Amino acid sequence: MSSDRVQSRLRDIIDNAESIAEYLGGMGWDQFNRDRMCGDAVERCLQRIIEAVIQIGEAETTRVGLAVPWVELRGLGNRLRHEYGRIDRRAIYDIATMDAPRPAAAAAQALED
Repeated sequence: MSSDRVQSRLRDIIDNAESIAEYLGGMGWDQFNRDRMCGDAVERCLQRIIEAVIQIGEAETTRVGLAVPWVELRGLGNRLRHEYGRIDRRAIYDIATMDAPRPAAAAAQALED
């Protein structure tokens, strides 16, 4: 993958993580659980982050310092695409609030290096 393409995917990760933070805006679980539109937007941003990481690829994510749990990442991506009716909203909230910021920080660091 070209360096420009990797940089573009890294920016996609950052942009979508920032969108998640903006959509949640400090929202707690109860409010998130009641707000279907926010939930849908957050899920879509998570899908984009996952797709960007997958497009970068395992070797390149290692080279740029993105520590990625590949099995779990691919599993979540598959569930979001194919089993969306059975997605646990609490899991989405937890991933969005606790896990999404980490790859964004690593992507930002990779762009600075």
